[in-house]
Amino acid sequence: MVFQTALQDWIASFLTFLPKLVTGIIIFIASLFISNYVGKWVQKIVKKKVENEEMGHLTFLITRWAILITGTILALDQVEFNVTSFVAGIGVVGFTIGFALQDIAKNFISGLLLLARQPFNLEDSVKIAEFSGKVKEINVRDTVIETFDGELVIIPNQKVFENPIVNYTSSRFRRRTIAIGLGYEEDADLAGELFLETIQSVQGVAKEPVPTIRAEYLGDSALMLSANFWVDQNKNDLLGVHSDVVKAIKLASDKHGINLPYPVQTVLVKNATD
Repeated sequence: MVFQTALQDWIASFLTFLPKLVTGIIIFIASLFISNYVGKWVQKIVKKKVENEEMGHLTFLITRWAILITGTILALDQVEFNVTSFVAGIGVVGFTIGFALQDIAKNFISGLLLLARQPFNLEDSVKIAEFSGKVKEINVRDTVIETFDGELVIIPNQKVFENPIVNYTSSRFRRRTIAIGLGYEEDADLAGELFLETIQSVQGVAKEPVPTIRAEYLGDSALMLSANFWVDQNKNDLLGVHSDVVKAIKLASDKHGINLPYPVQTVLVKNATD
């Protein structure tokens, strides 16, 4: 009789609990499908604004897991699970782990900010802290650049975010400066006009902004001129044009007999007498 009563109570309790269990399962399964659908939808929107595959994939994962966690909590709440205590416990564990891994967390957050802001893209030539080179990878935790010497450098995103970033590729025009030492016996105005015409004739030198030549200072053995010109790096090899300009100035000086002197030192020799 006691067993029969207990069985009846269990069946009654199960029948009362069954709708809640079914509702919880339905909510959880629905969250699985919804999270995948909404995640892909958000990823498409992000890809239209941010040209970065990893950023799109990361957005998909964050959206998907946010909906899954919310759906799981709602499903557990349907079966009268103590969600508040469970979430509080997860919060304490998360805080402990986060404190222990705070450097990783900083790099992760910095990576998210960099991916959202996009101060540079893949294959851009940049200077980050003391490293200069081309960007090869942009990850959530770090950024990989290949230096101009061919070395791969992995820089934590926190360091990337906290340091000035120079993006050489983002600007269409780049200015180059060449120092010219002109002999003091030369006519500075005539030589400046000749060098200016020479620079303007080199293929790859931009017409605008206009190249300039200015006297900088009086050197030990020469009047120092500063030649400035601009190069459209989207159409030309920056260093190649710079090299062509240097050679053109040298040829022009040789052709017109303009002295570009070597450094000169005066040595006084005195006869020592007893």
